[in-house]
Amino acid sequence: MPAFSSSNLGARLREMGIAVVFVALVVALWAVSPGHSFLSVNNVLLVLIQTAINGILAMGMMYVIVSGEIDLSVGSTVGLAGVAAAMLAHPGEYPLIVPIVAGIAVGALVGVINGVGVAYGGIPSFIVTLGMMTAVRGIALMVSGGAPIFNVSEGFEAIAAFRIGTFPIMAVYFIVIAVVCAFVLNRTVFGRRVYAVGGNPVAAEVSGVNVRRSKVSVFVIAGLLAGFCGVLLASRTITGSPTAGEAYELDAIAAVVIGGVSMTGGRGRALGVVIGALMIAVIGNGLDILGIDANFQKVVKGLIIVVAVLLDVKTRRN
Repeated sequence: MPAFSSSNLGARLREMGIAVVFVALVVALWAVSPGHSFLSVNNVLLVLIQTAINGILAMGMMYVIVSGEIDLSVGSTVGLAGVAAAMLAHPGEYPLIVPIVAGIAVGALVGVINGVGVAYGGIPSFIVTLGMMTAVRGIALMVSGGAPIFNVSEGFEAIAAFRIGTFPIMAVYFIVIAVVCAFVLNRTVFGRRVYAVGGNPVAAEVSGVNVRRSKVSVFVIAGLLAGFCGVLLASRTITGSPTAGEAYELDAIAAVVIGGVSMTGGRGRALGVVIGALMIAVIGNGLDILGIDANFQKVVKGLIIVVAVLLDVKTRRN
């Protein structure tokens, strides 16, 4: 992307606005939480852990949405990848690397199918990924016999439970992946091609960009990260549940949209998505501390998505 453009300036201004709202939200929750416990060290670390999986999913979703598409299958992919990893993580059966690679490979395979269906089949991504969301969930239920997979090794459990001092390894995964995704999207030829495809696929094709290959690539990235999230979730809960990850795609989309990525493609930055993921975790954590009904949290998230999309539409028109 160019070093300076009106779209870049708009994205940076939106990021600043999101950051201001995020800080105001944190201060408000700190002020109203019992004993100002919201900003205690333990709770801050808990928020980072709660952000990690959705934040990693949102990084993959960011690529898909910037390219002008959508992926509704990531939640089901998390479930299937977790089942696959847990089945291979029983004590003494396989080296630790095997369940990790298996979970990530499952995600990549789902991503390839999604990408090929969209890029070469000409099927709208909403339809392809909606179908895969149902199919992948069904496969997870069949493979697991409809029951969670237990008895994982201590090494597998440590994938998500390990801490560097008091700092959770889950947060480290999120930070590293966010930095890599941001660099690739904003500083590489591949990232510029993703922006170009999302902004105007016809112009991108004329300019020599392989639009089909780019579309497949972004779905594979989303699938890989969803597979890794499946491994992390199975490790954190010490079980591979076929129903894990339900509605996770909605939180990932919410984080991306709140972070200023345009639903029509071609615009958005990773920093905004990180703030969006943190904001969703902060809202959930803060409302829990205040004892507010979990169902109300869903209402809040839904309203935030609608408002964020409305702002994006108005910004585009202006």
